[in-house]
Amino acid sequence: MSTPIEVQAGPGQPLGMSTQDFLRDYWQKRPLLIRCALADFAPPLTPEDLAGLACEEAALSRLIVRDPAGDSWSVRSGPFDDADFAQLPESHWTLLVQDVDKWDMDVSALLERFRFLPRWRVDDVMISYAVDGGGVGAHVDQYDVFLVQGLGRRRWRISDDARAPKTFRPELELKILAEFTPTHDWVLEPGDMLYLPPGFAHDGVAVGDCMTFSVGMRAPALAEMLGDLVDTLVEPLSEDDRYTDADLAPAADPYEIDAASLSRVEHAVAALREMDNARLHDWFGRYITSYRCAQTALAPPRIVTATELDAALARGAGIVRFPWARTAWLDATPTGRADCAGSGDATLYVAGSSHICSGAFARLICEQREIAATELQTLGGADKTVLLALVNQGQLVLTRPQRRSRR
Repeated sequence: MSTPIEVQAGPGQPLGMSTQDFLRDYWQKRPLLIRCALADFAPPLTPEDLAGLACEEAALSRLIVRDPAGDSWSVRSGPFDDADFAQLPESHWTLLVQDVDKWDMDVSALLERFRFLPRWRVDDVMISYAVDGGGVGAHVDQYDVFLVQGLGRRRWRISDDARAPKTFRPELELKILAEFTPTHDWVLEPGDMLYLPPGFAHDGVAVGDCMTFSVGMRAPALAEMLGDLVDTLVEPLSEDDRYTDADLAPAADPYEIDAASLSRVEHAVAALREMDNARLHDWFGRYITSYRCAQTALAPPRIVTATELDAALARGAGIVRFPWARTAWLDATPTGRADCAGSGDATLYVAGSSHICSGAFARLICEQREIAATELQTLGGADKTVLLALVNQGQLVLTRPQRRSRR
């Protein structure tokens, strides 16, 4: 029996089914429309808030305007100002702002609804505000995306044929499909959610003013991964490390690449073959937590000492994680138990750096963007060392101590 492409969410099943069934039948396989998936979702930002964020220098924002008469499109990148918005037409435009979860903790909280997926797979929460007729054209994405309708209504047309043509219109700056034949046509209401795997064509158009929250799960291309892995392997090599043939024998044919030469080549690139699992796992932890970081943390003006850190925690200072710092942890125990709490049973990865610490500390850093002093004052020595290192990298920032109320 074929799986449905449209389902209704129910109590305890926001996906309209169990997470196991969703992952088995839909994840990276086929689209799914879930009616009332987030029926209780109250958008934490207003359109005015989003426009204000798009005016920030560090925000990644775009304005996309379509001329329906000539079927042409224009795209501009931010930051914007009030004059830019005042000059927009009454219809057919869209404002897109990426990484909004890094700017707003309430938007970041939306990710808690997707805890059944690895957090290191999450790219960002992008928010689009569009007026009537606004959209970005028919296109395909190379990542999984959950499109949550926040305000208003949006019409989505999709093709569930992963083999449909994917050539783009060459005259446009945007990657808009030259051919698009939808197989399904829906209007999403607030709280509805559309899941799309990579490679499926889709086109969303605002029906009146609307706001859509896009939770993107971007996976790196294999070429990117292999390129970074090779870069990691060659990093310690110097100009003196070369192919050598001190055992060279007279050539039977000077133009032949003989067996002895190939054997030397195999020896020269042995690092690729002999890389053990531990080294590969460590590379991946570093790689995936530095992947697509849009902002770099700044170290504090001067080095924080262990004594100063202890004193700050004793006064009630907490920490806040740098919003763009991607985190993950790897179980380092021989038995693979995730509930161990020893001094060195986990490797914590933060923005490409690795740190040996307890599993409890690794989970704490990954789980909470803000951590109170009370959760940090009893840390063991190894965990305190990691905390200090992350503070001095700027990945964790000390907050002001909480003032005690007077009686």
